[in-house]
Amino acid sequence: MDTISWQDFEQIDLRVGTIVTAEVFAEARQPAYILHVDFGAEIGVLKSSAQITDLYQPEGLVGQQVIGVVNFPPKQIGPIQSQCLITGFPQADGAVVLIQPERPVENGLKLA
Repeated sequence: MDTISWQDFEQIDLRVGTIVTAEVFAEARQPAYILHVDFGAEIGVLKSSAQITDLYQPEGLVGQQVIGVVNFPPKQIGPIQSQCLITGFPQADGAVVLIQPERPVENGLKLA
């Protein structure tokens, strides 16, 4: 694996946000949800397509805090434009476990 510099890491803007809505992404090729995540006053609410259907239900996601990359360019995924990448760990079976803070923190805080 290649190493990166501290400056490379600083370019990735990882922030905490709270999921405000989650719905099934019916048009997705792979099972996914459309998430709206509140990243605080500076960034606002961003939309993401997340393939996390194996372990999570939409109603259980609302109110959960997640970590997202907020400085990728928007990506068109079918009929929606994904504005951030919600992070998680894929398991051997392909199911993704979300990365979440172990206690509530203010939306928009940057990972340090």
